[in-house]
Amino acid sequence: MHTAEFSPQSPGVPGSALLELAAKEKERRVKIEHFMQEAIRQAEDAWSSGEVPVGCVFVLNDEIIGSGRNRTNESLNGTRHAEFEAVDQILSSGRYDVSVFRDCELYVTVEPCVMCASALRQLGLRKVYYGCTNEKFGGCGGVFRINSDEQGHTQPPYVAEGGYMRSEAIMLLRRFYVSENEHAPVPKKKANRVLKPVDDQPI
Repeated sequence: MHTAEFSPQSPGVPGSALLELAAKEKERRVKIEHFMQEAIRQAEDAWSSGEVPVGCVFVLNDEIIGSGRNRTNESLNGTRHAEFEAVDQILSSGRYDVSVFRDCELYVTVEPCVMCASALRQLGLRKVYYGCTNEKFGGCGGVFRINSDEQGHTQPPYVAEGGYMRSEAIMLLRRFYVSENEHAPVPKKKANRVLKPVDDQPI
C-alpha cells in the first residue's frame, strides 16, 4: 500500500498553513503591542510625576478593565507598584470580584517583581506580557520564577512572556535614573551619566 509523505513542496496545504500561522502571529503581536503601548503611557505618567516609570493594564476579553502606574513616592508606600494600583482600581470599581483575574491578561512595562509576581499568582492570573527584564527583583524569570515554580504554591502557575516594546521600557527607566530623583530617600550623585539608546533585541 502506498503511503503519501508530507512534503514542503506539496501544493496548497503547506504554503497556506504557513501563511495562516504567520497571519495569526502577526495579529497576536499587533494586539500585544497595542496593550503594551497603553502600559507605556501609564509609565510615562509615572515618570512625569517623579515615580519610577512602570505602568500596566489588565485586559479582559480584549478590553482594558484597569490600569495603574507606580506610586511609591507619591503614597510614601513602597508596595504601591503599578500592578497593585491596577488591581485595587478594578476591585474598587464594584463591577468585578477577585475571580475576574482568572480570565485576565496583564501587560506591564517591566517584569513584575517578586512581591507582585506572587500576588498575581495568588489572584489566579492567566498570563503576563512584559517589556524589559527586572534583573534585580524579577519574579517571572529575571531572578526567580514565582509564576511557574511548583513548590510552595497552591494556585496554578501562569505564563509570562517578555521582550515586548523592550527598548521603550528601558529608555523610560534610563530617563528616570539619569535625572535627579528628588523624592529618593537616599540621594545619590548621578554625575556624568549619559542617556544611551537601547539596541533592540528580538524576543
